[in-house]
Order: sequence, then C-alpha cells, then structure tokens
Amino acid sequence: MRLFRIPKLASVAFPRRIWGFFLDEKSVYLTFDDGPHPDITPFVLDTLKESGVKATFFCVGENVKRYPEIFARIKAEGHQVGNHTQQHENASKTSPERYLESVTEADGLIQSRLFRPPYGRLSPRLARILAKDYKIVMWTWLSYDFDPKTCVTEILFKAEKQIRGGDIIVLHDNPKIAEKQKELLPKLLDLLQKRDFQFRIIR
Repeated sequence: MRLFRIPKLASVAFPRRIWGFFLDEKSVYLTFDDGPHPDITPFVLDTLKESGVKATFFCVGENVKRYPEIFARIKAEGHQVGNHTQQHENASKTSPERYLESVTEADGLIQSRLFRPPYGRLSPRLARILAKDYKIVMWTWLSYDFDPKTCVTEILFKAEKQIRGGDIIVLHDNPKIAEKQKELLPKLLDLLQKRDFQFRIIR
C-alpha cells in the first residue's frame, strides 16, 4: 500500500526527527533526494529558477564529489543542502559503524546540519547518535516519483487532494527518473502556486 501522506502518529513514534512544520499553514517545503546528477539536477534548477522557487537538496556525497560544479550551483542559487550519506546506504542493511562513517564522509563534502536517511530507514540508536549533530529531516508527503507504477497524473491528483501547509514534500533528482521528473515538476509547481503556497527551504 502506498501512503503518499505520512500519518501524524509518525511524529509521536519518532520524536527525534522533523516530519513537517505543522504550524506553517501557508508554506510548503520542496525537497530533492539523491543528486546532484547532470541528467536531471540542472533541469530541476532551471525549473525552480523560472518559477522563483527555493528548495532543499539532500545530496549523496559520492555525487557531490563527482559533480562539484552542479553542487556549487545549487548553493549559489540560494537553495539549501543536506546530507544523504556518502553512497546512499540503507541503514537496515549497513552496520551502524559503517553508516556513521558514511554520514561523516559525506559531511566533509556537503557541510550541512541537515540529514535525511536514504529510504527513510534509521534505527532508534542511530537516530539518537545523529540527532546530537544533525536535524534529521523526514517528510509528510512522498511523491512516489521513483515508482514506475505511479504515473504523473496520479501523483498530481494526490497532491491536489492531500498537500497541506507545512508539508515537507519529497521529490528526487535521480537520473533513473529524469524523464518522469521533467514532466512532473513543472506541473506540480504550477498546481502548488495556484493554491497560493509559499515555498521555503529547511533551515
């Protein structure tokens, strides 16, 4: 079952993590995971610039190292950046020691106090350790842009019905979904702007 909207109970069950900004009724927080990558991140940046929108990019350290010029552009254009580990490790399949090493390695390149765990997987122990140095940022609305079974029309329908003020919205600048994102992002921005939402970065 695909849950686009994360139940509010998650914020109670996992209190060390930021799930949304529930008191901010007029703003939404666009986030992009997995980049930067030349196949899609420049398009995302161009589209955001044309719309006057700022976003938060949770970057993979390995990609930052490989494409430093795109990472520099993200920051130069006023977007926020966050840590998404060095190699997009899944915490449930990686030893805690190696996972923390990955976060530290990525921090050397990204230098941000924001962290988002790949796949949303993070044990209570790791959360406890990471929360000492990072704001662990989750989400309230997951677009499923990465899911080949979820079409753009369905995503936009769910967005129209479900997105609320204060939501942290997850999208991806991943080359595997580049063509889908090129169709989705302009339409999603248009939909949200017609609803008079402001776009804010996570600090």
